[in-house]
Amino acid sequence: MPGRKTKQLRSTPVDVMDLGGARWLVAGYGPANWVLNARAAGRVTLSRGRRRTDYDVTEAAPSEAVPVLRKYMKEVRVTRAYFDVGPDAPDSAIAAELGRHPTLRLTPVS
Repeated sequence: MPGRKTKQLRSTPVDVMDLGGARWLVAGYGPANWVLNARAAGRVTLSRGRRRTDYDVTEAAPSEAVPVLRKYMKEVRVTRAYFDVGPDAPDSAIAAELGRHPTLRLTPVS
């Protein structure tokens, strides 16, 4: 995705979560530059090997983000120290993490 200031293409490794028939990106380390760039562009390109797919990104509502964050905390253990709660915390406590760990819905661009 292009940087929001330089407009140069940037590449960052991310973990994509699949849940409820949708794909999601979680800012496990907080609102890093890739999150700010994705928000500014409204679109990201994910690549794996030679396959590249473009997605529109939208901020997840708390009701849809809580299950995604819960799954993320369970599966991506390396980022657990960056959360104030664990994956078994009540929904309200996990929703409180959204300010520090934005969750973006990925919608394929056709």
